Amino acid sequence: MKKNKFAFGKRNYKFMIIGILFIALGFILMSGGGSDDPNIFNEEIYSFRRIRIAPLIVIIGFAIEIYAILTKPE
Repeated sequence: MKKNKFAFGKRNYKFMIIGILFIALGFILMSGGGSDDPNIFNEEIYSFRRIRIAPLIVIIGFAIEIYAILTKPE
């Protein structure tokens, strides 16, 4: 009887979950900063957190996902 083999191992799935958490955290950090009134402009939308840190965290998350996919399963 042939044993079913999965495409990814336990280590791959751990890295995939970590990558998804990084991506989600990055998008959470990007949220907010808007204004309820369309006639009022809020400068908070251009904060350092939303422009620099959050996209960097999302890119790190995607890099972790690529690593998780390309790593050989155990």
